Amino acid sequence: MKTWIAGAALALATLTGTAYADGHGEYPERPIMLMVSYGAGGATDFQARIVTMTAGNEDALGMPIAIVNRPGAGGRVGWNWFASEAESDGYTLGAYNIPHFIAQSIEGGVSYSAESFEPIANWGADPAVFVVGADSDFNSMDDVVSYAKENPGGLTFSGAGLFVGHHIAALQLEKAAGVKMAYIPNNAGGAGAMRAVIAGEVLGGVNNLSDAFRAQAAGNVKILGVFDLERNAFLPDVPTLKEQGYDIDNASVNFRGVMVPKGTPQPIIDKLAATVPAMFENKRVKSRMEAGGSPMHIMTRDEVLAMWAAREETLKELLAGL
Repeated sequence: MKTWIAGAALALATLTGTAYADGHGEYPERPIMLMVSYGAGGATDFQARIVTMTAGNEDALGMPIAIVNRPGAGGRVGWNWFASEAESDGYTLGAYNIPHFIAQSIEGGVSYSAESFEPIANWGADPAVFVVGADSDFNSMDDVVSYAKENPGGLTFSGAGLFVGHHIAALQLEKAAGVKMAYIPNNAGGAGAMRAVIAGEVLGGVNNLSDAFRAQAAGNVKILGVFDLERNAFLPDVPTLKEQGYDIDNASVNFRGVMVPKGTPQPIIDKLAATVPAMFENKRVKSRMEAGGSPMHIMTRDEVLAMWAAREETLKELLAGL
């Protein structure tokens, strides 16, 4: 009996997949989950809730997307689960962060790599920034570096974890400035790292522009530099690290988007890839993202595949040098 039931289920799944491929559109038939590897309130969680808020519309997926947080170890907890345990049925999506999961897979000790996942679409590109408390004596990156030179290893600063964009930016800063600093990964992700700066538990921090934008607007921090090739439209008065004399590129910029586990049926991947970028283009979504200081950078599946491959090559070279 069990064999018959299993066979019938397989036949039904095959029929459903074929029916979808023929344009009958059975997927999705129920709400979808989007796993975020960081805690509630951080930039990835904040943005994921905005970019998926129109998923239930008839011109989108026609089904809502619920956010489920699986934070820990700089994203490793969630992505390990997603690669090894998540169902590849199209009802469990994951938020990706680049360079985070690729850098972590290069360093080793995780159950995933770029080959473990299938990208769907990219919604944003969030540069790292250096922040200090609003009452800090530091007013420029030169102030920060001068302190670090006078106090080797004594400049404490927070970030969302190890081998995430924040950590890569920190390593680049140490190399470019020729200093040793004390990078402190925060188990609560970007939100926790920002709280550590505001509370004065550390002298500074590397964080996401979007988190820092909101914290600065609230009068809690000062933003001293942007880890990107050009100034950001949200912070036109804040110079890049390169402008301030530090040879740092955009390798730490945090690309965010949606992916599915390897093994997800191709018709479902195709449906998502055709629908999700347009969902990100929704005017309400763009307005909410702009209000929250969250830079958007929408990319299709093919564009993301190319970006992942290029970032992997860049990170292999960068991490070997650092």
